[in-house]
Amino acid sequence: MAPGLDFSDWWGKDRKKGSPVVVKMENPNYSVVEINGPDSAFRPVEKSRGKNAKQVTWVLLLKAHRAVGCVAWLATVFWALLGTIKKRLIFRQGVAVATEKLGKGKLVLKIIRVFLVTSLAILAFEVLAYLKGWRYFESANLHIPSTLDLQGLLHMVFVAWLTFRADYIAPVIQVLSQFCVVLFLIQSVDRLVLCLGCFWIKYKKIKPRIDGDPFKSDDVEAPGYEYPMVLVQIPMCNEREVYEQSISAVCQMDWPKDRILIQVLDDSNDESIQWLIKAEVTKWNQKGVNIIYRHRLIRTGYKAGNLKSAMSCDYVKDYDFVAIFDADFQPNPDFLKLTVPHFKNNPELGLVQARWAFVNKDENLLTRLQNINLCFHFEVEQQVNGAFLNFFGFNGTAGVWRIKALEESGGWLERTTVEDMDIAVRAHLNGWKFIFLNDVKVLCEVPESYEAYRKQQHRWHSGPMQLFRLCLPAIITSKIALWKKANLIFLFFLLRKLILPFYSFTLFCIILPLTMFVPEAELPMWVICYVPVLMSFLNILPAPKSFPFIVPYLLFENTMSVTKFNAMVSGLFQLGSSYEWVVTKKAGRSSESDLLAAAERDSKTMQPQICRGASETELELLNQLKEQKETAPKPVKKVNKIYRKELALAFLLLTASVRSLLSAQGVHFYFLLFQGVTFLVVGLDLIGEQIS
Repeated sequence: MAPGLDFSDWWGKDRKKGSPVVVKMENPNYSVVEINGPDSAFRPVEKSRGKNAKQVTWVLLLKAHRAVGCVAWLATVFWALLGTIKKRLIFRQGVAVATEKLGKGKLVLKIIRVFLVTSLAILAFEVLAYLKGWRYFESANLHIPSTLDLQGLLHMVFVAWLTFRADYIAPVIQVLSQFCVVLFLIQSVDRLVLCLGCFWIKYKKIKPRIDGDPFKSDDVEAPGYEYPMVLVQIPMCNEREVYEQSISAVCQMDWPKDRILIQVLDDSNDESIQWLIKAEVTKWNQKGVNIIYRHRLIRTGYKAGNLKSAMSCDYVKDYDFVAIFDADFQPNPDFLKLTVPHFKNNPELGLVQARWAFVNKDENLLTRLQNINLCFHFEVEQQVNGAFLNFFGFNGTAGVWRIKALEESGGWLERTTVEDMDIAVRAHLNGWKFIFLNDVKVLCEVPESYEAYRKQQHRWHSGPMQLFRLCLPAIITSKIALWKKANLIFLFFLLRKLILPFYSFTLFCIILPLTMFVPEAELPMWVICYVPVLMSFLNILPAPKSFPFIVPYLLFENTMSVTKFNAMVSGLFQLGSSYEWVVTKKAGRSSESDLLAAAERDSKTMQPQICRGASETELELLNQLKEQKETAPKPVKKVNKIYRKELALAFLLLTASVRSLLSAQGVHFYFLLFQGVTFLVVGLDLIGEQIS
């Protein structure tokens, strides 16, 4: 509401009153007047001249109102953050400290704590020196005072610290920072080349195409003869939230029923979930869908062991292709008709990979930031590698394999937690080609909590390093071209899986804070600001609606480098956590069209049809399911985690930001401050809250 200010008296003083006067001219004389410039007579009147005092007053009041609102919003956010810190760090209300199962993780935490304590001590010492007027540390060109200029013991200690810092600490940090900057530039060039390749694909409209109708049969008496035999596998483990929607979506795919078999590969150790999945399979079986339920008694090898066990069935030899969908994936009915035809007349093709689409990408800030990363992965990395190299990492789901390619490549192996990347590398070494379809999308979920996302990223970054150690001899001795070997070793593994988390963590989380206390090793502005912003801009191009989140994305990626670096080290040195497989927690989200379709199916009396055609054992099964739903435990209240490494790095960066104020380094201060706050938000487990 506008403020109720009365300016009527003041406004009335400036108004001119009187009756209008009309002047008539008879026989006017015209004359020619010279005008300076052709357009001077037609120049528009300045807008400011048309404004009166009342309008200016209202504009100023509106601007003041906006400024006050912005300041109030920032104060509210800051106060809420302080309240959360007080609640979670001091009183420990509704939180639990994230445990470090691995000794290496505790070692990283101890190292960060040592840096933090050292930084606090140096900061206190230099603040005291600043107050005393000893400004020698404000620039890298130090002026070391002579012995006659010393002002007591404290001043002598401070000068000794400056000398030791310049002679011994600064050279080490400079060498390490230069090494990380070189890696940073190499990775940036690789990212730029990928983006240029993506632009070229868009410009030339390069994409895999299907010629004609691949399923059209010339034999009128045998329609559908040309449809190949397809096996569809849905591996799952304790997927209570998503099993129903994934099975429903797969069972509705448009493919001849006698040419498809659906395997539900359930590794659940919860009997109630097993009964629920069995009932869902029974329901679709009653409708005539060729679907079977498989459960392993000996659950070894995680997902790879589950798929390996399913492929060992005798009837698999009757099928040509196998499509794989994780439990939270919902393929469209035309998925097989858009992917399988690419195998026809292409005997060297081993894999057709579809793109992921996310039903919960706008759920909170965490899902929005994940969407940026995954859009770049599919739109740029997978599409460019598929178009120009015919090779990329299999995403583990939403893909169709030629069964012959799987068998000749050694099948599913249980030696790593990235069985999808493992089989893709081995198939590539055997000469098989891959195709990526950017236009074919399969709905799925991204983790909505930081705990689930952190565990997922740990597996995705420890597994490749573990696989690299195992595959390196096979890559070197393989018969593929030399440039393909170089691409696998230097680009696919080293640059994108090892160098990226290493320099990101070392450069922005360790070296940058240290340079605030060692100005002789200060990083150039383009390393801190210009190049990272450019790379973030390129990463966000495939998701243009996410441009407002470019700054949080840049800060969050640096924050996640802690988890990725730790995972990379554990996988490279074969530590215990590299073998851990934790199923990513799902929320059971569905798209709006899926929800409407489900409501329509429920309204068509689906359940009575199943009961009329069911046997006595199936009716008993349904009764047991009803009893289990009634006695199901209530959902446990969410408990936030406190992540100690992230919190320690938050305080380290905030300490460095305070130090940057003493040197009047504005850009460094803002970067360190915002990065420290981001670490603080992540360490307090606030990044996955519903703040969309």
